[in-house]
Amino acid sequence: MGAHESGQAGLSSRGEPSARRASSSTPGLVSWAFYDWASSAFASVIQTFVFAAYFTRLVAENETVGSVQWGNTLSAAAIVVAIGGPILGAMADQGGRRKPWIAAFTALCVGATALLWFVRPSLEYVWLALLLVWLGTIGEEFAAIFYNAMLPSLVGPDRLGRWSGWGWSLGYAGGLASLVVALFAFVRADHPWFSLDRAAAEHVRATFLLVAVWYLLFAMPLFLGTPDSRGTGKGLARAARDGLRQLSDSIRQVRRYRDIIRFLVARMIYIDGLATVFAFGGVYAAGTFKMTEEEILIFGIALNVTAGVGAALFAWVDDWIGSKPTILLSLVGLMVPATLILLVQSPTLFWAFGLLLGVFVGPVQAASRSFLARVAPAPLLTEMFGLYALSGKATAFLGPLLVGWGTYLSGSQRLGMGTVIIFFVVGFLLMLTVPPDRKP
Repeated sequence: MGAHESGQAGLSSRGEPSARRASSSTPGLVSWAFYDWASSAFASVIQTFVFAAYFTRLVAENETVGSVQWGNTLSAAAIVVAIGGPILGAMADQGGRRKPWIAAFTALCVGATALLWFVRPSLEYVWLALLLVWLGTIGEEFAAIFYNAMLPSLVGPDRLGRWSGWGWSLGYAGGLASLVVALFAFVRADHPWFSLDRAAAEHVRATFLLVAVWYLLFAMPLFLGTPDSRGTGKGLARAARDGLRQLSDSIRQVRRYRDIIRFLVARMIYIDGLATVFAFGGVYAAGTFKMTEEEILIFGIALNVTAGVGAALFAWVDDWIGSKPTILLSLVGLMVPATLILLVQSPTLFWAFGLLLGVFVGPVQAASRSFLARVAPAPLLTEMFGLYALSGKATAFLGPLLVGWGTYLSGSQRLGMGTVIIFFVVGFLLMLTVPPDRKP
């Protein structure tokens, strides 16, 4: 890698060590991609829909207090991931192997999720619920760092885009599938699969066990069928010492990686915009278009479907034109319908432009992953994906803050949500200054 070996900042995949050119069989790659399917159940059922609603409505003191506690817990987990990601990534780079790290953090998330079964609908279980969600979120986020860093050693640069995109697409599909099973087999089922006490909310709590089993079951193909990088023979203590030294050297020599840092800053900004759209999309739909909770849920499911389809289709485009052009195209695809959504009055047009926006949600995320996989220096790969995780967390508070204050000061949800467009525009402009990922 030119940026690492010669000290130049240009982004190139030429002259990479053989470890970066190693490839896996198609079954190995499919096994890798299915980890996206596995982990997405935690995001859909626990973090977004079922447990989040269960906690705020039935466990917390009231929905307002519960929402604050929920937000603070996720923020606390994000801080741990942001700080620890680059450190653990550097340690893994020194040790060589990544699957043991994935296994450890997968076990943490699966264990914490299974224990959510014991969170009954009572105020006395608030802190147990928050502790377990905090641990589960940390486990899922840390596992993703090492999972993402595996991709460049499994497939050549000419096919990185399609496998990154297909992984994202499987993630959306897995999230939807787990949610459908949770809702129709347990939550809304007149006759649940098991004899469950509705008075104790067991029909809801059973979905937490479902997620734990789902995550563990569908993560197994990665551990059994996907090859790992070779170990360096270093013990954990030595890998920790050398990893901290590696991270320290990277910080001191940050100018060598200035183009990668510029990309991470650009991604930090446009991902903040994307996260804010998902955080406030339901609020905007309810307040401006008077959509009911059920309509918002259906819209959210439809949005995830279009995002998954977009990620799968644009996976080919990524390999064809490169990750950077795909990111830029996707950002335009986000900016235009997002702007139109703020202008239209018809719920039908809101649906149309909202689903069009969804098409570009998956590609911008998948292409961001493949971009870094192509340009990161091989010896620092996991460290760079730790910084990648940091870029997704460092300013996550900014989007919601601007939307909230924008809405308050203007008295208009439309104007408040308009601040999201700024994130896409600034991210687009910064991305224009990043050198392209060059093909070998």
